[in-house]
Amino acid sequence: MAALVTHNCLTSADDIKSSMMEVGNGLRADDMDVLDWWVIATYLVLMLLGAWYLGRKQRSRADYYLAGKSLPSWTLATSIVATQCSTNSLLGAPAFVGFVAGGGLLWLQYELAVPLAMLLLCLVFMPIRKANVISIYEFLEQRLDVRCRLVASGCFLFFRGVATGVTVYGVASVIALLTGVSYTTAVILLMGITIAYDLMGGMKAVVISDVVQMVLLFGAVVLALLWLSDPLFNHYHSLTDRTQALANDWGLMSGNQYGFWPMFFGGLFLYVAYYGCDQSQAQRLLSANTPATTQTVLMLNGLLRFPLVLCYCLVGLGLAAYAIEQPTFIASLPTTSNGAPNFNLVFPAFVSLEFAPGLAGLAMVGLFAAAMSSIDSALNSLSASTVEDYVNRYSKLSEKQLFLASKIATFGWGAFAVLLSYQVEHIAPTVLEAINKVGSLANGPLLAIFAIAIFAPSIGASATLFGFIAGLAANILIWLCLPSVSWLWWNLTGLLSAGLLAIAWAKITGRQISWQPISWQLARWKWQLLLLMTALILLTTIWLQM
Repeated sequence: MAALVTHNCLTSADDIKSSMMEVGNGLRADDMDVLDWWVIATYLVLMLLGAWYLGRKQRSRADYYLAGKSLPSWTLATSIVATQCSTNSLLGAPAFVGFVAGGGLLWLQYELAVPLAMLLLCLVFMPIRKANVISIYEFLEQRLDVRCRLVASGCFLFFRGVATGVTVYGVASVIALLTGVSYTTAVILLMGITIAYDLMGGMKAVVISDVVQMVLLFGAVVLALLWLSDPLFNHYHSLTDRTQALANDWGLMSGNQYGFWPMFFGGLFLYVAYYGCDQSQAQRLLSANTPATTQTVLMLNGLLRFPLVLCYCLVGLGLAAYAIEQPTFIASLPTTSNGAPNFNLVFPAFVSLEFAPGLAGLAMVGLFAAAMSSIDSALNSLSASTVEDYVNRYSKLSEKQLFLASKIATFGWGAFAVLLSYQVEHIAPTVLEAINKVGSLANGPLLAIFAIAIFAPSIGASATLFGFIAGLAANILIWLCLPSVSWLWWNLTGLLSAGLLAIAWAKITGRQISWQPISWQLARWKWQLLLLMTALILLTTIWLQM
């Protein structure tokens, strides 16, 4: 999902900015009532006060980055879900499901592999959890060497740093469009508050705020669903072209990016790589107080994510039905740079038209909350990787100095994201798309580095890095020479080519390969629930298209 989210930001940023020049009748800032602004202001002030209270006793990096490993599993799982189901999903899912050509409930296929990926991580992530690290990339140095650590950490810092800047650009543009404030004011509101509570409260503030934000976000979505229930029931059978949730396509020759099989198999390893090898997600797993709690966090994420995504998709269908009853609704949307309606704004357009003062403010708070839940965790994890993999690795600072460095790094990455957000519209789209493509190409090879460190560190760092480069090259060849192959397969082809070539290189150089023993302990009820959720997702997608 990481690559998907980033791609959505990159491709819609220019359209959002152009929409600010041509705001339609449905999104006038004048529709924001004074009560709405009071709702937003109250929420932001409470966020800052909560962060100060939660962070007032922090004294170490473990407190700042891992919340002292004191948070319960349900809060950590909710935080992970909140980060994933962010503003891009809140805007993009309804647009894709309800209006985009070739879209519909196919979006749900992304969810089929999530519970199985969580089940796999419950088993294979435990060696990283037991390594007592703050940065997951330190585990690579423990098992292989510092080169592998710096390669993986460097990839994370570059791609996550750029993605965060682009996210700030896209979200701040939407906020400016919906509220009528200037882009700079929107950036100050969004990033000023996010950076401030991240600095004051660290991971504990990030997680607790994510829980609050998830409640508000889910409340706004449920309220919209209740509002849209009548048109959805009245026109559901008129939306048959939108209700196909499964596409029996291997995504090898057809050029279809949304076939069932690439989304299942490729998506499985995409989610394993993202949740297990990306510091922004794995840091919450490291914050659990025991390995068993980490497994509970993963299990809850596998259970909680689908209901929220399903609600997003039903909102999309509801908005499509609403557009049937209100023929002028689509015409009221801002337009993109090519003059087409900007469907990414259908949800906020509906809110501004139908929600009463106060409720509209609550929905706007949900939009702020969704944005902050993505950005706050990114800043905290970027800071963690910077301090742990570089500052602490190559300096001899005291714990007090490293604690201060942690906050400086958080502020620095926040400032970088803000500055980059002002440059996004001046960067050629092909450059941004190339960065996003390379990030997608690297997922599988990066997962191979972690797989070798977990299962067969005797392969050695040199062979592992050779495999990483070869796997990346293999994916580039597939991209350039086989454009009809779905990009989701890159996660699997990159993993297999990097892993197999690393083993081959180790054999050629005469290394003796031994396999690391893994403890496959997982409570029966946890894996049973994850398998049950997989079956439930499949049955739900089949039922929706009947």
